[in-house]
Amino acid sequence: MANHVLLDNINHKDLKIITKRSADLGDSIPSLVTFPFEYRDIQTNFPICFCKDSETGKFYSAALFGFEENENLFLDGDSWDAAYTPLMFERQPFFIGNQRTQSGEKQRLIYIDADSPRVNSDEGEAVFLEQGGHSEYLQRISSILDAIHQGQQQSKEFIELMLKYDLIESFTLKVELDDGTKNQLQGFYTINEDTLNGLSYDAISELMTTGYLQAAYMVIASMSNFRSLIERKNKRL
Repeated sequence: MANHVLLDNINHKDLKIITKRSADLGDSIPSLVTFPFEYRDIQTNFPICFCKDSETGKFYSAALFGFEENENLFLDGDSWDAAYTPLMFERQPFFIGNQRTQSGEKQRLIYIDADSPRVNSDEGEAVFLEQGGHSEYLQRISSILDAIHQGQQQSKEFIELMLKYDLIESFTLKVELDDGTKNQLQGFYTINEDTLNGLSYDAISELMTTGYLQAAYMVIASMSNFRSLIERKNKRL
């Protein structure tokens, strides 16, 4: 259970964060939310798919790392076997929370999951300097959280456009492994390339103007990464 507390340089003056990737640190997950602004890096390493939030029914995009629950095929012991680390991994265990000022305005502040296995006072990156200032690590975390905050709005706009032009479709991936086992990956969505290529000039113009045409093709291109994901799965058998 997460224990979210507001970060401050008094109560957390000795705080350190373990930044390595490890199953013991909660990284053994098959997918993670991603945003259009990082698709260029994501699509060189991982498949990008759309998923539906089970509570709201709304779409979000995710990078895929495995086929089963608690499976991350890019974890190799305590190392990360990919050229890029998604920002939603890097931001752990921090997140942005909103707090209202006396004037009633919303103020974005940095919170931390105090119960995260990454949090300690002995090992890892120092969050604050001895004098109480922000460390370089915390400055980077702050910029990552800002990017994620903006990325959430960007994702909303992108998905709204994909739905507007009926570009999102479900797909089923049949996977046959070297040991003969057969599986089906279901519950994911992608972009219909034929529908995208057949859009009117006005629709293409809107996608180009907003910058989301390139993002759409990156989602399509990322699907080829399923081949390497299956290869990783076979090596683990």
